[in-house]
Amino acid sequence: MLNGKVAVVTGASRGVGKGIALALGSEGATVYITGRSATESDSPIGGTVFATAAEVTKRGGHGIAVVCDHRDDKQVRALFERVEKESRRLDILVNNACAIPDQLADSGPFWSKPLDLVQILDVGMRSNYVASYYAAPMLNRNGGLVVNISSPGSRCYLHGPAYGAGKAATDKMAHDMAHDFKPFGVVAVSMWPGFVKTERVMQGIAGRPNHKYAAFIEMGESPEFTGRVIAALFADPERMSISGQVHIVAELAQRYGVKDVDGKEPGSPRAFLGGPPEYSPAVIE
Repeated sequence: MLNGKVAVVTGASRGVGKGIALALGSEGATVYITGRSATESDSPIGGTVFATAAEVTKRGGHGIAVVCDHRDDKQVRALFERVEKESRRLDILVNNACAIPDQLADSGPFWSKPLDLVQILDVGMRSNYVASYYAAPMLNRNGGLVVNISSPGSRCYLHGPAYGAGKAATDKMAHDMAHDFKPFGVVAVSMWPGFVKTERVMQGIAGRPNHKYAAFIEMGESPEFTGRVIAALFADPERMSISGQVHIVAELAQRYGVKDVDGKEPGSPRAFLGGPPEYSPAVIE
């Protein structure tokens, strides 16, 4: 499905980003994997850009690891200059990199948590804009796809105001970028995965049956599920019709007949978390 196509997946040392990279690689794509983790000791959860790249290649794609700190605009610019030099094209950009402070999921009001939680407005919001900015010239050549990985936290209270503000901005960014990209045939969307069984989540729940998230495991999605949906969206000749919108991953999966790695069809969290925002069609330039 993606033979000859080139993708960049940011924040793909582990978690959702890694899953997306593996899914795109399984479809034959060349995937540039970015992240700060160069060695296993760089994170208590483990995972590196090199390990992800190696597995992408093992799956049949071509994985290329790029150590990149998305807080540094110069490193991001260098990333896309490298893609241009080596591959001469870019078909898919997945903006997944996000600062996840250890205290993010702690209960309590925002002022009782470290101010460091505001990092999500830098890596997770601003970084999406910067990556898209440098990727745009290549995406515009072949009518590419930009996917911002977001969350229902943009519409409901989830982890507090810093997280919510960052995700709401990520959603709106996709909507507004879609307007600018439209003449070039580039699709821009924001996606809400459901409860994803990432390494961080599973490590936190292990051996703790009373953990507040333990009850969600049965309805959880694999990290690769979102990547499978992104591949299906890219293959859709009518994908421009849903550009500029926010989509629940499970609902797009139903649209395209995509199943998770275990053959299951994860349900949409719309009923208890609410649906994506609908933006005004008004355009003021």
